[in-house]
Amino acid sequence: MHENSKAMIARLVGFDTVSRRSNMALIDWVRDHLAGHGVESRVVPSADGGKANLFATIGPAVEGGVVLSAHTDVVPVDGQPWDTDPFTMVERDGRLYGRGTADMKSFPAVALAMLPEMLAAGLKRPLHLALSYDEEVGCLGAPAMIERMTAELPRPSAVIVGEPTSMGVVLAHKGCYVLRTTVTGHEVHSSQIDRGVSAVTVAARLVSLIADMAEENIAAADPACGPACAFDPPFTTLHVGTIEGGTAPNITARHCSFLWDIRPLPGDDWTRYRDRFAAECERLLARMRRISPDCDIRTEQLAGVPGLAPEPAGAAAQLCHALTGRNDTGMVSFAAEAGQFQAAGLSTVLCGPGSIDQAHQPNEYIDVAQVTACEGFIRDLVRRLAA
Repeated sequence: MHENSKAMIARLVGFDTVSRRSNMALIDWVRDHLAGHGVESRVVPSADGGKANLFATIGPAVEGGVVLSAHTDVVPVDGQPWDTDPFTMVERDGRLYGRGTADMKSFPAVALAMLPEMLAAGLKRPLHLALSYDEEVGCLGAPAMIERMTAELPRPSAVIVGEPTSMGVVLAHKGCYVLRTTVTGHEVHSSQIDRGVSAVTVAARLVSLIADMAEENIAAADPACGPACAFDPPFTTLHVGTIEGGTAPNITARHCSFLWDIRPLPGDDWTRYRDRFAAECERLLARMRRISPDCDIRTEQLAGVPGLAPEPAGAAAQLCHALTGRNDTGMVSFAAEAGQFQAAGLSTVLCGPGSIDQAHQPNEYIDVAQVTACEGFIRDLVRRLAA
């Protein structure tokens, strides 16, 4: 591992970019760092201006370049038993500790540390650096950046999203659709329950439907499921994460709300679950409104990330196989921005340093050997683009 990479990882980890906070300090620093090397960057702010994406091109403005993509936000550290300050990188026993070391600041840090090498290489095809915000809360920032990139940049041949894959080539990930359902009932004294509508009871029926759909997928999973078997678990999952509602045990609840998600396999249309859920809402609502016309059930989509479908013969996969010297491939059940790049028509894979096993954990770390492997990967990519 080069000292420049270690210093850059420490620099990026030092920015507290937990998703609930702004990432502007990091984005401004990266923009100034690139400008100091004569590289112009383009900033794509959020609607309120509190956060931003950034993309930049190193090398000539021609087609056939490669995008190195990473998100800048990290998950919270609240309540986790860290041994050190999460936002101060610490090196110990061949590991670099700190929030984001694995997920996923090391990948862009290595790229930024190697900027002088990139500029000196005489690239014939460009490297594009893409940094996003709010990946951890639903991949919310990347779509606006991808739209700008596809409209303003010469078409790249491949996108490498540097999520922690231990430098393995991951061809596919599941999608993720996050929804919030809010039930409005009718309050009465619980001794007169026939005159009221319990939002909690209605919500419980809907939660049971979600659980039923999840169980059906488990039961229907084919032991000889082909490519889906590479996912763990090898089926579309549905899950209710939080629920809250009600006032007291002797009042039929007026309000109940729950958050749930659908994580479909690539090729499994998530809307079939949403539509079945909506049909049950309509059936229940008709019964509820016989008691009170003020009753309601509303569902809003908070996030939607398409899955990444495998393209084993795609340009991104072939490139990463050549760079890593590995022919094995993987699939992951977490969602990422790779599916959004692919939806824009770009050949995309996941390949980055560190392990997902350390992501989101207290005392998150990346092995120094993984940083070294990433340096070699990007160095070989630069040589290829300069040839």
